[in-house]
Amino acid sequence: MFAYGFLSVVLVLYLSELGFDAAAIGLLITLTLVGDTAISLWITTSADRIGRRRMLILGAVLMLGAGVVFALSHNFIVLLAAATIGVISPSGNEVGPFLAIEQASLAQIGARDKRTGLLAWYNLAGSFATAAGALCGGGLAQGLQALGLAKTDSYRAIIIGYGLVGAVLIVLFSRLSPSINPPKAEARKGPKPLFGLHKSRSVVLRLSALFSLDAFAGGFVVQSFMAYWFHLRFHVQPAVLGGIFFGANVLAGISALSATRISRRIGLIRTMVFTHIPSNVLLILVPLMPSLPLAIIVLLLRFSISQMDVPTRQSFTLAVVEPDERSAAAGVTNVARTSGASISPTISGALMSHPALLGLPFIIAGGLKIAYDLILYRAFKALSPPEETKPEA
Repeated sequence: MFAYGFLSVVLVLYLSELGFDAAAIGLLITLTLVGDTAISLWITTSADRIGRRRMLILGAVLMLGAGVVFALSHNFIVLLAAATIGVISPSGNEVGPFLAIEQASLAQIGARDKRTGLLAWYNLAGSFATAAGALCGGGLAQGLQALGLAKTDSYRAIIIGYGLVGAVLIVLFSRLSPSINPPKAEARKGPKPLFGLHKSRSVVLRLSALFSLDAFAGGFVVQSFMAYWFHLRFHVQPAVLGGIFFGANVLAGISALSATRISRRIGLIRTMVFTHIPSNVLLILVPLMPSLPLAIIVLLLRFSISQMDVPTRQSFTLAVVEPDERSAAAGVTNVARTSGASISPTISGALMSHPALLGLPFIIAGGLKIAYDLILYRAFKALSPPEETKPEA
């Protein structure tokens, strides 16, 4: 997550320095997410059968490979191929196979009444790492430019750092315990699995469709495009961009942790919906602010409540499936999110290439996310995870 944040602040700036316009960059990001979707689907739906540790290592290898190619090549087709096959994050968020397998592993080793809290701390660590990465990425790029390095070379240094983190992850993942795998006695019960799912297939597919809508909306305002919007609208420099998104991600992490206490009182689904709607109202307001300080304040307010639905969404998904479906369920829902998010950057890039439409992606994203919240609540308010179901007298 540090690497994702490290890269996100400068990725679009780097591609712009290579000579690609906003529409081409949007297309590249879209196809990057499409490739990540396919790779992640195969890795996560195979993890419980082949081994979660092995598949995490494979994901790290793909991350390393993508970083190396992006650092060495200026050719659009080569970059597109590397982004499609490899693992690279344009958003600052998880796009590869790591999240689903890590979620399933944490659920495997933790008690079910502690699951939401465990995932909240996991997300807090990820948000803080992303924040630190954004701060370091923006600061390092501007520092290198102050020393006389060309913009392209300063951004390339960030890309190289991203690839090196993939190498470190290979070593770290190789040391994980076998206890993260599901018990063999619980594996492959019931009907023949499809994408690693059997009993819970219907619920997971319905959740996936809704999560895809939410991610499609979020794809209009991936962190790289938010940084680009601040750069175009207010001429914000990389170091300041890093500071903005450092603060945003710290607040996001804290908001995820707050979700545990709220969900114990009102339940997972209500926490997801009732905190997400005001967050998206604030998202719509960001481009309507007349000055940089006001835009930053509204953005930070939005991030201070924006992630409360993340650990609750993850916990709910893992709670309503069988133990040997967890990697697959997390993987399929995350792939659905990546699929949804892969379409909208192309539209957002095209909109942002017109000065008069620069803020429209924020408004579209907020409106679609509010629609997602309302549909989710209607569809799943009656389905409770085991820890929320009161035993009959």
